[in-house]
Amino acid sequence: MPPARPVELSLVVPLYNEEENLPELRSRLGSLLDRFPGEAVLVNDGSRDRTAEMMDELADDDPRFRAVHLSRNFGHQAAVAAGLQYSRGQAVVVMDADLQDPPELVPQLIERWREGYEVVYARRAGREREGIAKRALAWAYYRILRRLVGLDLPADTGDFCLMDRQVVDLLNAMPERNRYIRGLRAWVGFRQTAVEFVRPARHAGTVKYTFRRSLGLALNGIISLSKAPLRLATYFGFVVSLASFVLALYYFFWRLQGREAFVKGWASTVIIMLFLGGVQLLTIGIIGEYLSRIYDEVKQRPLYVVRAARGGLGGRDD
Repeated sequence: MPPARPVELSLVVPLYNEEENLPELRSRLGSLLDRFPGEAVLVNDGSRDRTAEMMDELADDDPRFRAVHLSRNFGHQAAVAAGLQYSRGQAVVVMDADLQDPPELVPQLIERWREGYEVVYARRAGREREGIAKRALAWAYYRILRRLVGLDLPADTGDFCLMDRQVVDLLNAMPERNRYIRGLRAWVGFRQTAVEFVRPARHAGTVKYTFRRSLGLALNGIISLSKAPLRLATYFGFVVSLASFVLALYYFFWRLQGREAFVKGWASTVIIMLFLGGVQLLTIGIIGEYLSRIYDEVKQRPLYVVRAARGGLGGRDD
């Protein structure tokens, strides 16, 4: 078999129930690949609609598209990791299938990559058709995360970015299973820069990242990259112990002055008990989050399972 031709650009796109967006995605990615020699790696993350069937048809019709099917829904970050493993380009672009990450921005990312930057991320200068509450929460989250982790994490950025092959190979070699791609992208370092854009509204279909999923991703980012929650538990313990010590001294000097003890009431007792119980449960929960991740790591299960892979420039199915 002759060697596969070199690929300059790989587009990694995770999909979950995106049958309504797939035709437009195909058209716009195809136009992009007409300008740049490359491939599109579409990762089906256990979709339940016609996404898998449409991906296979696309891979059969156009050898520049490769369809990778996971055996079930493993989550967005696992699907991105699978796409990175299957990518072969010297530059790899990660984007979502809902077209909120516009393919038309990719040429600007490639231009900065050719200037010598190994990571070029798309920074959201604005968001179309998103509520004030969501924008405010996103603004606060990125800035809190940056302070907690102690890394140069770019604010207002998602997974939409271009990474050099060297960076992708490093991410693929990392053994951890609870992945936060945008955090690991910052952790590896290299020369990084931003391209700003206004994030458009979703092209079609319903939002897959609900508030619950977004909150889970946010917590995963904090716990994966920072020990600050564990330190928070320590600070709580210190504050409670200090308050107890001060209160004991206060009662001691009160009695030295010959004064009678306070009249004991149920309200103060219940409040103190509930406060201490809440602090204990909070610290146990924080420790449990870290232990659960240790448990996931020591089991050594794969991050995802590929059921089948179809098409691609190699011209064969797996």
